[in-house]
Amino acid sequence: MSASSMRQNFLRFDKLFKAECRLCHTGKRGPNVLITGGLGQLGTGLARELRARHGAETVILSDIIKPEESEIANGPFIFADVLDFKCLQEIVVNKRIDWIVHFSALLSAVGENNVPLAVRVNIEGLHNVMELSKQYKLKLFVPSTIGAFGPESPRNPTPNLCIQRPKTIYGVSKVHAELLGEYYNKRFNLDFRCLRFPGIISYDSHPGGGTTDYAVQIFHDAITTGKHHCYLRPDTRLPMMYIDDCLRSTIEFMLAPTDKLSTRTYNVHAMSFTPEELFNEVRKWVPELEIEYNPDARQKIADTWPMVFDDSIARQDWGWKPSIPLDSLVEIMITNLRRLYKEKEKA
Repeated sequence: MSASSMRQNFLRFDKLFKAECRLCHTGKRGPNVLITGGLGQLGTGLARELRARHGAETVILSDIIKPEESEIANGPFIFADVLDFKCLQEIVVNKRIDWIVHFSALLSAVGENNVPLAVRVNIEGLHNVMELSKQYKLKLFVPSTIGAFGPESPRNPTPNLCIQRPKTIYGVSKVHAELLGEYYNKRFNLDFRCLRFPGIISYDSHPGGGTTDYAVQIFHDAITTGKHHCYLRPDTRLPMMYIDDCLRSTIEFMLAPTDKLSTRTYNVHAMSFTPEELFNEVRKWVPELEIEYNPDARQKIADTWPMVFDDSIARQDWGWKPSIPLDSLVEIMITNLRRLYKEKEKA
């Protein structure tokens, strides 16, 4: 992204945050935000972005795992189990929460290996945060996924509104979240907002059990072993997005005026590529990289997912536009992972 584009985004965020301040309890501050499942790939990044814009104390990370010192050095962290309604209620009341960003979930591949736990975390946990948001009139963000679609859905492109028959418990739980959120919006006027994300790629977190994880692992393998074992076929096309675009889309969407929203769930898209196309881009930076394809159970999941997302409604309603294409993504990942691995060697 160019310096002028970054400046324009900052000014846009600043204007939207000031408008949001007028809606919060004091009328003088930005929203107090609780992020559930906050120690995952998206939570720490979103907290960093929001804290930089409106103060460290306004964003509370929560999770059920022990955080690293670096993850809690820049703002508050609270132990919170999304299955414990009373615990969440105490946080919402005592911390005067305005927004809940609900990242707690078991991802696709992990969920298939433990369906009962996925049902509890992905569905019961959702019910808790949704009921709290209704009760205390909070703004609620719940991410959805390309996994919310199935083989009966159009795949290239996948429109914002079409048949959704996912074949994983992760996808089923996300369709449930989309529909329940839209129901709560119409029935109780809950300010529910949901984005369907592609696979998210970042250098500062490791794969978390998703079907698109190869697109992160290949960069680590390029720097460390020089050989990547891919569990998908070379021609498997899936939508992807660099994390900076993902976080920016979340913030822009949360700050978008209600009267601009024609729906409560939107596709957001940045790029689509295959493992072979990504491999060829990475080899421009690491020519000695080798790849071996050994499709496993995740291939069946990927074969039911969108190849390209149609996000025209998000672009039309609230001005969504990605800023990081594939070649820039590869440069960012290789450059930063080389730096991080060198720092580890020195330590």
